[in-house]
Amino acid sequence: MAYTISQKTLRSARISPMGRKALIIGGVAALALCVVGGVRLAAQIEGDRGIAPLANSEDIQVNGIQVDVTGKTGAEARLAGWKQAEKEAWKKLGGPDMPTESIDAMVSSVVIGHEQVGPRRYMATLGVIFDKAKAGQYVGSGAGTGPRSPPLLLLPVLQSGGVRQVFEVRGPWQKAWAEFQAAASPVDYVRPAGSGGESLILTAGQQGRRSRLWWRTVLGQFEASDVVSPVARLERQWPGGPINGTFTARYGPDNKFLGSFTMTAASEQDLPRMLDQAVTRVDGLYRDALSQGVLQPDPTINAGGVALDRAFEELRQKLMPKGDDLPAVVISQPTPTIRAEDVSGAPVETVTVQFATPDAAAVDAALAAVRGVPGVQGAATVSLAIGGTSVMRVTAAGGSERIASALRAQGWKVSSGGGALRISR
Repeated sequence: MAYTISQKTLRSARISPMGRKALIIGGVAALALCVVGGVRLAAQIEGDRGIAPLANSEDIQVNGIQVDVTGKTGAEARLAGWKQAEKEAWKKLGGPDMPTESIDAMVSSVVIGHEQVGPRRYMATLGVIFDKAKAGQYVGSGAGTGPRSPPLLLLPVLQSGGVRQVFEVRGPWQKAWAEFQAAASPVDYVRPAGSGGESLILTAGQQGRRSRLWWRTVLGQFEASDVVSPVARLERQWPGGPINGTFTARYGPDNKFLGSFTMTAASEQDLPRMLDQAVTRVDGLYRDALSQGVLQPDPTINAGGVALDRAFEELRQKLMPKGDDLPAVVISQPTPTIRAEDVSGAPVETVTVQFATPDAAAVDAALAAVRGVPGVQGAATVSLAIGGTSVMRVTAAGGSERIASALRAQGWKVSSGGGALRISR
């Protein structure tokens, strides 16, 4: 339908001064919204926000050892301080009682964080690095004191000032975990740098997700088996005053609670020291959980659709009415019928599938549909774009034709072009 507005109508429709002012303000606001919106979209992945973690070297390092020693001379006090730091570091690692000479023989270097040397006094904050080849038989993962964990994705969540963040900015909690020397721990931490697109995928809201397909996609990108989420909540009493910290160890896609403790920093300058100590204590909670057999990967993440199918089958048996032959019929039908005709000598091919992903539910739906196609041996996202078009790589017997026909039977719209399939609802 078309409308015609004459010049007479325009002249008769006069705008009051207040209305003209409102139109001008509205136009300026709309223009500013477009400009600011574009800048914010670009700023989501730009900026200096990532902190690269320390490499897990073959050495075992213990930081934050404070010494205050006196001697006949400054040099003698300094040497005595280093010896004391080596003893305290060895005790901190949980090593057995050994003579000072034996401990010193396993030390490869002493890292000086801060020191003050007087005529007869030595005060310093030191770090001690032990040779893994010599000390590994007594401490660390090579000591034989417990099992080694599978690779676990580390998601450090900082809650401060009412805001929860992970990699959105360079936070002190992320920095403490990036500088943590994890070689001495039996927990195999997978520590992302948080740069680029990682800050969009790994957020504080990720803890609340329960979708196993989503977690399987995220963990697959980092080659991890499960996730651990140490949470730090900082409360400042007043500007420049004490800082109370509550630290909680959580793990798994269901965000299960392992333990919690509180610490206090005297000021902002004392905050890094408190966070370094908190990281060590949180690692101790994860060590205890690992030794007790609690820190185990969730089987619903890595077992593919087998565990989910088993759970659905158990639920179906509980909800269906009781009968003599009904459970046997329900159990026997789904398994062999489709799979038998699909794996009969068909060549295995790799197919690229593009699919629209307006939200996380669309990712789950597309992955579930493709993985449910008979003959599909594996399907994993290679490009994830929430609000756009994502890409998955599928390995299947029979190639793209079999995948396309099976998806059309499920109600999907399938088109092909450029060597890839594009599916939509």
